[in-house]
Amino acid sequence: MKLLKYILPIVTLFLVVACQDDDDATVEPPRDFTEQYKADTLAINTYLREHYITVTNAAGYTTDMDVVISKITNPETQTSIWDMPNRQTRMVKVASQNDLEYEVHYLNLRQGIPTNPKPCNFDSVFVSYRGTLLNGSQFDYVQVPSVMFRLETLIRGWGEIIPQFNTGSYTDAGDGTTIFEDFGAGVMFLPSGLGYYNVSQVGIPAYSPIVFSFKLYEIERLDQDNDGIPTYLEDVPNDLGIKDGYITIDDDTDGDGVPDFRDIDDDGDQILTKNELKIPNTDPIQYYTYENAPDCSGNTTNPNRIRKYLDPNCN
Repeated sequence: MKLLKYILPIVTLFLVVACQDDDDATVEPPRDFTEQYKADTLAINTYLREHYITVTNAAGYTTDMDVVISKITNPETQTSIWDMPNRQTRMVKVASQNDLEYEVHYLNLRQGIPTNPKPCNFDSVFVSYRGTLLNGSQFDYVQVPSVMFRLETLIRGWGEIIPQFNTGSYTDAGDGTTIFEDFGAGVMFLPSGLGYYNVSQVGIPAYSPIVFSFKLYEIERLDQDNDGIPTYLEDVPNDLGIKDGYITIDDDTDGDGVPDFRDIDDDGDQILTKNELKIPNTDPIQYYTYENAPDCSGNTTNPNRIRKYLDPNCN
C-alpha cells in the first residue's frame, strides 16, 4: 500500500512564473472576443453533455481524487458531466475579462476542510494537476508537485477557480516526505479567453478551451507590496461593507490608481503603511498585525473600526 507522500518545501519555496515556456509560444492575430467566447461556450457545453467523469476515492494513496473524463458510449449507465445528479458538484463562476462576463463551469469534487483557508487570487498554491484539450489530448501533468505556483503569474482561469477551494490536512511521514489528505479537488473547464487565447503553447493550439483537474494541498499567503498586510487582507469592502475575498485593482483605499496590495501607502497620507503599523515604544521594533491594528483612537476591538493605516486623517 503506497501512501500519498509528497515533498513539501516549507523553508525554501521556488516560485514559477508560468505553466509554459514563452520560447515555445506563437501568437496568432486576435479574434473578436465575443465571437470567440460564443464558440468556446458551444464547444465546452457540448463537451460537458457528451462526456462523463470517473473519480478515484482512495484516501492516503497518490491516486486519491484522480479523475478520468471519457466520451459517453452508453447513456443508460453513464451520466454526463452536465447532468450530474448533485447540482452542487457542477458549478459556475462568473469572471470579468476582455469586457465580457465569462461563465466558467467547474466541478467541486471535494471542497477541502471548510475551516481551512482558501487562497486569494494573488496567493501561491501547492497543487498537482493535469491539463488536457477537449479532444482528450494531455498537454501538462504534475502528479508530485515540488514548487509553489503564484496565481497572479498563471492564466486567469486559475485565479478564478482555485480560490473556490480549501486546503486539506497533512502529516509528516517521518522520512522527509508529507502525507496529504482531505484536500480540495476539482476540475475547471476554461474558455480560451481565460486561458492562452491567441497564443499557442506546446500542445495547446491558439483559441483552445482547456480542462484542468487539480488538487489543492497548501497555500502560501503573499504580501506583494511588503507593507506588513498580507495581500488577501487588502480586499477593500464594497458599498455594503462586505469583503468579497477577491483582489482587484478596485481595492484602492486612497483612489490613487494603485490597488492597496501594491501600494506602500494605502491611505495616501504620505506615511508608509509599514510605519503606521509600528507598535510605539518597542525595542526592537514590533508591528501590529491586521487583526490587532488600532484605529486612530487606539481601539483594537471594534470590528467595524477603520484601521489607522487606512485612515488619511490619522497621523
